[in-house]
Amino acid sequence: MARDRRMLDRIHRVRTIQLNLTRAQEVEARARAANEAALSARIAALADAVSPTPSDAAGFSLNAAAFYRDRLHQSQHAAQVRVDAAEYRLGAASEATRAARRDQNAVEKLRDRAKAEETVKAMRALEESPPAGRKRHDPC
Repeated sequence: MARDRRMLDRIHRVRTIQLNLTRAQEVEARARAANEAALSARIAALADAVSPTPSDAAGFSLNAAAFYRDRLHQSQHAAQVRVDAAEYRLGAASEATRAARRDQNAVEKLRDRAKAEETVKAMRALEESPPAGRKRHDPC
């Protein structure tokens, strides 16, 4: 039974390492999704800043602003695609973390059950063992 307990302890260590790695990957995916969302917001703010304003601007200036605005909209679309991909990876990382946690919980339950079985075996062994030694009476 000790061999099984050692095996369960080893499996628990491995599952704990796997859980920590998946948690780290999830944190990294969250950070990446936040960075992509911030980049998309900055591009949108730049596109709004390049919007034409009613003024006495020359045609060349309006053409240049339109060109930059178009390029910013293309960049914003590409950034939105990256945000969607980052959110998808975040969802996958979250699911992997939940799966790793379920695995670790299952191993912890197996360890607890094995420990309880060992305790019950030890109690039965004590109950079935013969009484220790003879009763000694003090000399009268």
